[in-house]
Amino acid sequence: MSASLQLSVEQIASFREQGFLVVPELAPRDELPRMRAIFERLFRERVGWERGAFFDLAGVDEEGRPAKLPQLLKPANFAPELRELRTVANAAAMARQLLGPETTAWFEHAILKPPGCGPATPWHQDEAHRNDPGTAYEQLSIWLPLQDATAENGCMRFMPGTHRGRVLEHRSPQSDPRVMALECVAPFRAEEAVVCPVPLGGATVHHARTLHGAGENVSREPRFAYILAFRGAMRPDPEFLGYPWNQEKRTAAQERRRVWENRGGAFGRAGRQVLRRLGLK
Repeated sequence: MSASLQLSVEQIASFREQGFLVVPELAPRDELPRMRAIFERLFRERVGWERGAFFDLAGVDEEGRPAKLPQLLKPANFAPELRELRTVANAAAMARQLLGPETTAWFEHAILKPPGCGPATPWHQDEAHRNDPGTAYEQLSIWLPLQDATAENGCMRFMPGTHRGRVLEHRSPQSDPRVMALECVAPFRAEEAVVCPVPLGGATVHHARTLHGAGENVSREPRFAYILAFRGAMRPDPEFLGYPWNQEKRTAAQERRRVWENRGGAFGRAGRQVLRRLGLK
């Protein structure tokens, strides 16, 4: 699907200076109702739970317990029509303008913040989630709300300029490795954060080292967000060994994923690897 989104010189400069950007229009209006219906279905059916793709980002993810902050990894695996959206093509075009022509899609996920009680997303840097030792690359995420994103329902908040520094110290929330989320424990002045409401159809984009979070959803409606991550050119980095807070994780979703990936033994694993290489899984 072709894309026509073109950032201005001023927008690109602002992203490089601040580490984030608000884009008022990313998703074509005619695609928004369809996208909302897709994600309402995916979260209602809890697709991917058995393979560890659906889990509680903010809780211990026990079976039978309602998720505090449901998250779905790689939703296009369960709704392939998402890959054909002009929205996705626009996001990829924007990422290439910010990270360079070698930029590729890295991963995607979606988050549902329940109404009236959806917890805040902890302050963190996306790069703190990296668990691929020996590599280096720049990364950004495009955060697309599927309704107006406001301070009331948990819009994004950013700490300007933090992308120019290092990855700060993180931990599992409440130091509980059973919880998938990460929270930054290094000191920073949260009162200096920039709160970024976004209209339906708009998006925010932020660098992987930009410290950010999202507020609680105290509104009466669920808050859906579709997040598309992109990666710039990769290079070897033998000094990067990963982060200890990721190696300490012991989540129920990780165990479900391990069981799912090992079904069928060695032959099953080999077949799935072939399908992934062919882009069929």
